[in-house]
Amino acid sequence: QLDIRRAALGLLARREHSCKELFNKLSKRFPGIPDLIKEEVDALNQEGLQSDMRLAEVYVRSRAGQGRGSEKIRTELKRKGVGDEEIKAALLKCGVDWLKNLDKVSISRFGNVPPKTIVERAKRSRFFRQRGFSFDEIASLF
Repeated sequence: QLDIRRAALGLLARREHSCKELFNKLSKRFPGIPDLIKEEVDALNQEGLQSDMRLAEVYVRSRAGQGRGSEKIRTELKRKGVGDEEIKAALLKCGVDWLKNLDKVSISRFGNVPPKTIVERAKRSRFFRQRGFSFDEIASLF
């Protein structure tokens, strides 16, 4: 059990992990003892050494800084096993202006030139959707 804790702390020292991520990584390293792993992950969570909320906050700020939209960030956090309430709280708490973020991405990718044709507008819209911005945000940009 000490080895499990040491391995978990090593992973958490490098970056934040969700409970699900930590459990999955430790299960690969220590196969056949899921109960002990779950117990240790729960203990780390109780001690405040692992926190899905903290992961969500760090992740939102990081991905928003890379020009990602809230929808993509929400999907990625769900995949990591973070709960809906933590995701919602982190998105509200981060203070990101998603329209400004979209505008910044638009200028860096396409310059200050508006789309000249409907085809070009559709192409840009697809690009922004892949980045995780909502239809409403994209519509307000055009």
